[in-house]
Amino acid sequence: MKTNYEVIIIGGSYSGLSAAMALGRASRNVLIIDADKPCNRQTPHSHNFLTQDGETPAAISAKAKEQVMAYPTITFLNDTATSANKTSNGFTVETGSGQAFTAQKILLATGIKDILPKIDGFAECWGISVIHCPYCHGYEVKNQKTAVLANGDAAMHYAQLLLQWTKNLTFFTNGPSLFTDKQLASLQKHNIVVIESEIKRIEHSNGQLQNIVLKDGTIHNFNVQYCKPPFEHHTNLHEQLGCTLNEMGFIATDEWQKTAVTGVYASGDCHTPMRSVAMAIAEGMKAGAMINNELAADAFNI
Repeated sequence: MKTNYEVIIIGGSYSGLSAAMALGRASRNVLIIDADKPCNRQTPHSHNFLTQDGETPAAISAKAKEQVMAYPTITFLNDTATSANKTSNGFTVETGSGQAFTAQKILLATGIKDILPKIDGFAECWGISVIHCPYCHGYEVKNQKTAVLANGDAAMHYAQLLLQWTKNLTFFTNGPSLFTDKQLASLQKHNIVVIESEIKRIEHSNGQLQNIVLKDGTIHNFNVQYCKPPFEHHTNLHEQLGCTLNEMGFIATDEWQKTAVTGVYASGDCHTPMRSVAMAIAEGMKAGAMINNELAADAFNI
């Protein structure tokens, strides 16, 4: 494996692979570094993606990788990028296995890591029956009795949105509620129940939610629950490179996926709260095209 590339893509899931395809079709020499930890690895089906509706995320990813690797200028390395630094003529990237590579441009397609609540059984259900996005999964559980683990303003956003999928909503605040009187009145208007008791555990069968058990001993039967947990970035590479974050904590870019650091781009879940396979692929394709455009401009103006 050579050590110098035109582009290094850190993250080889949907967005990274999409960018790689655009660059491969431009015959750019590209290295993809991926640690194989996609956030949707437990999710059984992907939706809202034309031609792939209902397919498993793993199958989409496998087919994407097969197609991308058909382009001879693309190299894939199963490893973890541990450091990235700007140099006088580009960037250096080092990996957990001790390898070092250089490139003219970098794409951060590193995704994010959900910080799951410390509730017994929650992690086992995450992405299966405990879900975050009605656009991704809501149709399959529409009109069902639905639990929502949320509080305050975040809960109100869910309340407005989820009524399109079900009128039977119960909010678990997992402690004292943070709702204002006006918000409580709105919830009551729509017959949305609020339960403040803390959750002890989630009972499930192979990730399929069955019961929410509270610390006061009460048991509530639900087969689906929504939750949008906080997140952290998989790496601190954006910090090492000097990229900035926006007010939501995502890597800030312009409309062309460019970060505040010249030569560094970002796409996919690390950059946007709109978490879906289709969105990640769209951003990756745009990033790949813009990176190629910048490389072409650089060469033309030498």
